[in-house]
Amino acid sequence: MSKPKQHPITPLAVDLEPGLVVATYGRHCLVETPEGRRLICHPRGKKNQVVVGDQVLWQIAGDEGSIEKLQDRRNLFYRQDEIRTKSFAANLDRVLILIAADPEYSESQLSRALVAAEAERITPIIALNKSDLAQPFAQAWERLAPYRAMGYKVMPISLSPRSPVADDGVQALCALLQGLTTLVLGPSGSGKSTLINRLVPDAQVETGEISLALNSGKHTTTSTRWYWVPALDTPNAAHAARTALIDSPGFQEFGLHHIEPTRLADCMPDLRAHVGGCKFYNCTHLHEPGCAVLAQVENEEQNGTISVRRHRIYAQLFDELSQQRW
Repeated sequence: MSKPKQHPITPLAVDLEPGLVVATYGRHCLVETPEGRRLICHPRGKKNQVVVGDQVLWQIAGDEGSIEKLQDRRNLFYRQDEIRTKSFAANLDRVLILIAADPEYSESQLSRALVAAEAERITPIIALNKSDLAQPFAQAWERLAPYRAMGYKVMPISLSPRSPVADDGVQALCALLQGLTTLVLGPSGSGKSTLINRLVPDAQVETGEISLALNSGKHTTTSTRWYWVPALDTPNAAHAARTALIDSPGFQEFGLHHIEPTRLADCMPDLRAHVGGCKFYNCTHLHEPGCAVLAQVENEEQNGTISVRRHRIYAQLFDELSQQRW
């Protein structure tokens, strides 16, 4: 399977207005103008190609708008399995992967999200929630040691109002997000909604307004939405970039079928650092003699820069991506 194609919806020789897609659901989307006005728009054609974060050109069509052109994207964060492709958002600066110390997070799920971010050259940030739970947090923090060693920014935070800590880590996290567009990604129970509601006080009100505008009721709770973060904006700086968070539905599975198996190691920094030293140019890093990656996998006889768990995840993903895809 290949990356979703990006085509202009239709080229028209008329005056078109620029806009930003801030919410989507089915055949509807909400577009924000540079002045801050929002209106319902419908893409032309049979398929809705736009996602939150897209820059579009639109024109008035009755009481609503018609999206006529999709502008070029810097990137597109998405997942793909055997059946379908799920696009999260476009034109991102960061992907914030929020996980919790309890219940125990899935390292495979975390690795898949990181690979998807690496494939699109989007800088990921890992935030580990529930730092107020001493023992579970210490264990989860230790499991993240390989990711800190790779150079990923790993932030400890506590979003629990019942067990507040002196430094909950949220302010430090906000400093990394200021002036950027960030997709917030995480499994159910990670604290994603709590974080969004803390940074965007009117998020629930805005979600209700979007639901009403799109006439889609409760179903918009499973859609992706764009929020401006007022607490992180700097209105006194005339040319300061605004801070935005994109809230996505929780995920349980994260397919990577859009990534070729031979490209997988390049999307995993701990493996990527050594692929150039392999004896064979087409090394799979699984069993070949003279493999520089295998030489760095830690074992009982030697310390290495690649953990056994990480190489096991790589082997599982390589096998998954090598299966015949229809």
